[in-house]
Formats: sequence, C-alpha cells, structure tokens
Amino acid sequence: MLSQRTEARKRLQWGQEAATLATEMEVRNSLARLADVAGGAVPLLERLRATARHAAEELKTRLLGRDFEQRVEVLKGRYVDLGGDPFGFDVGTARNAAVLLAFFHRMYFRTEVFGIEHVPPGRVLLIANHSGQVPIDAAIVGSSLFFDANPPRVVRAMVEKWTATLPFVSAFFNRVGQVVGVPENARRLLEMGEVLLAFPEGIRGVSKPFERRYQLEPFGLGFMRLAIETNTPIVPVAVIGAEEQYVSLGNLSWAARLLDIPVFPLIPQMFVPGAQMPLPTKYRIHFGEPMRFEGGADDDDAIVSEKVWLVRQTISDMLRRGLASRRSVFL
Repeated sequence: MLSQRTEARKRLQWGQEAATLATEMEVRNSLARLADVAGGAVPLLERLRATARHAAEELKTRLLGRDFEQRVEVLKGRYVDLGGDPFGFDVGTARNAAVLLAFFHRMYFRTEVFGIEHVPPGRVLLIANHSGQVPIDAAIVGSSLFFDANPPRVVRAMVEKWTATLPFVSAFFNRVGQVVGVPENARRLLEMGEVLLAFPEGIRGVSKPFERRYQLEPFGLGFMRLAIETNTPIVPVAVIGAEEQYVSLGNLSWAARLLDIPVFPLIPQMFVPGAQMPLPTKYRIHFGEPMRFEGGADDDDAIVSEKVWLVRQTISDMLRRGLASRRSVFL
C-alpha cells in the first residue's frame, strides 16, 4: 500500500515536472518567435525612417531649392560689403521669412515666373499693378527675386506710411527689408544699388472690388520723377492671380473710419469658418523689358504724366496678354 502511494506521488511529481518543462519550452518558443518578429521589424523600422527622411528632404528641396543656403550667403556677403543696412534689414530674419514664403510661392500659389532675366543688375525700379486686398503680391514678387533670379536679390518694397504706426509690424517690415514709401528712403535705397518695388496705384489698387479686377487705377507720378532723377531703369511687372485671392464686394468706409485704417473691404469668405486664408489661385509674375526715361525730374506734371502713361499702358498690355494665355484662375 505504501509503495503504491509512493509510486503515485512520483508519477504526480513527474507530471508536474513535465508540465513545467512544457511551459518553459512554450515560453522559449514564444520568445524565439517574438525575437524573429522583432528581428524582422527592425529593418522595417529602419526602412520607414529612411523613407521619412528622404520624403522630408524632397519636400525641403521642392520648397527651398537645393541652393537655398548658398543664396542666403550671397545676400549676407552683399550687406557685409555695404557695411550693413541703414533701414534695419536683417538677413537672418529675412531667411526665416523666406522659408515661410517658400510654401506660398512654390506650393500654395504655385507661382510661374516669366522674364525675370529682364531685371538688370544694380539699382532698378520694379513698377507693378497692385491687388488682392492684402499685399501678398509684394511678398510673391519678392520671393521670385530671391528664389528664381540669378544672383538672388532682395526686393525693397515701398509700404504705406500708416503701417509705421502699427506696433511690431513696422519693426518686422524693417527687418525683412520693407521701408516707408517716402522719396528720401527710395533715393537712399537706389543709391545703394537696391531693387525697389513700388505700386503706383497705391491703396486704391490693392483694395479695388472684384468687378474691377485687372483694371488699373491711375498711377502716381512720384516713381517717374525718382527714376529720372537717379537715372534708374524701370522694369514693368504684371501680377496675375492676386485679384481673385480675396473677392471683395466693396469698401465699408464707415468701418474704415471707425478703425482708422484706409479701407475696410467687404470680403464674404472672411466670415466663413476656416476660409480666412486666401484662395489658392495660381500666381503668374511677368517681368517686362527695362524702360529708361530722360528729361528733368522737376518737369511739369503734363510731361511726366506722358511717361507714366507709357509704363501704365505697358503693364496693362502685359496683363491682357497674360490673362489671355492662362487656362484658369486656379491652374
């Protein structure tokens, strides 16, 4: 009887040991399978990381170009040679702004640039039509001269005097190269050999209603007197695409007076949640051949007006041809 109980205990012990061994073997097999899976996952993760890095580099190249940093260095060298900029232009700030603008220039508005080789070296006046309710057109023209011109150039835009009263904005404008549009500033920049961008339509151009798109407002005479005085060539510029980015139905003059701003355009899309961004119209920037004018900077308005009319008519013709050749507003 005792031997039977002993034998039973031994069989029970053997069974427990066998079960333990089987469990350990199953655990080892599971760990082995897990190791196999992990071993296979590591190369997969590495491939995914490499693909992500490649995609990021491709996006960066598409946005900024392969020579972005070299272009920045060209600008740094120029302003080192000039001994700095008297208006507070900072290449580092402009570089960071260019990274942001690259998205709008390359991908959002998908800008096409024509005739940029017409922009001569040295001082030059870019005279362009103005539109779009928000002066994005100036930023895209500036992006074209940085990203698409060889060598890259900084565009110094003439901004409205009232912008100098805006906190933070005026300081930022100075650091990215924009200056208040008074003759003294313009003359100084041209003496430095800069590219000066001016919109002779002024606020009337940028704020025109949708029904008057691509119809030029009267040009001021100041840019022509400046060009003659400084013997600076004028390059006419036609900007197509900005007129449709914000559809304005008119100006609320009472709201403008209340807020002490030049205009308050009525833009329906501004009241649609998530639609405050400009519409993704396709920008086309056309640079015309340089125009040179002789005479006296203090000639009678009638004489200067004839020369201004030639520039205005040239831009109008460029707009007409550009509009006739585009397939659609967005393509």
